[in-house]
Amino acid sequence: MQLGYLIDMDGVIYRENHLIPGAAEFVTALLAAGTPFLFLTNNSAPTPEDLAVRLKHLGISGVSARHFYTSALNTADFLSETDPACTVFAIGDGGLLTALNQRGIASDALRPSYVVVGEGTPSMERLTKAHECIERGARLLATNPDNWCPVAADKTRPGAGATAAFLEASSGRRAYYLGKPNGYMFHRACRKLVEQAHGRPEHYVMIGDTMETDIRGAIEAGIHGYLVLSGSTQLESVGDYVYQPTRVLQSVADLTPEILTGKPSDRLDSPVFADGKFPRGKAGSRHQTDVLALYKPRPRPAMTK
Repeated sequence: MQLGYLIDMDGVIYRENHLIPGAAEFVTALLAAGTPFLFLTNNSAPTPEDLAVRLKHLGISGVSARHFYTSALNTADFLSETDPACTVFAIGDGGLLTALNQRGIASDALRPSYVVVGEGTPSMERLTKAHECIERGARLLATNPDNWCPVAADKTRPGAGATAAFLEASSGRRAYYLGKPNGYMFHRACRKLVEQAHGRPEHYVMIGDTMETDIRGAIEAGIHGYLVLSGSTQLESVGDYVYQPTRVLQSVADLTPEILTGKPSDRLDSPVFADGKFPRGKAGSRHQTDVLALYKPRPRPAMTK
């Protein structure tokens, strides 16, 4: 049985500037076995080349740019596929700008077809320009719905979702969010795995540490979702969700023996815990993505004097 793996990065392969124990051996096993895999990240700031260099510095070699698919690439694919003649006003760092440029998507600061929001630290001047573009008819598109991004231990910064929410509030327009958990991200990534494997894997597996994006997206895309507890999700909170992962693992190190032997678990269709039940946690945990907000209307407040 051939599996194709989609793998989140932060909280799965590394945390901050340190590899998660067993992650290097896991990737080495994937490469040695010829197992198709793709790192899937909502971070639109780095390019695939940047990410390959980062993993090499952390101690993982043998991966190249083709092993990465970012929300910036997903956004560029979406625009080039659905509206190839469009123009954009982009708010974001280098990875987003590079992806748009590589797809031949032109920039327009006056009357763009879309305002595209990614990770970055935009100035109020640039946010105001984006707001004005939306007022003139541009549609609002975000590379991902993450409200915050981890920077260091107990330190975060605003993410693309937060910037998009700012523009939603100021303009009264709803953004369309790409990246995980949007099914377009998963379907495009699976297509890339087929190209990489020169054939269609029998099963696709998403490995992630976040229920709201990784696991929810996998379920909605019709593929398996493996939750690892090496990142942002605690076991106690898993039972709070209506949707559940296919398996729950301590880390990707648990999968290395299966990859080396070529014998995936026979539990692909049921949770790893025998009774399928998870303890319920306390309410109030901070979620990276306010997924429910993606479906709630945000009417523009009346102007006051």
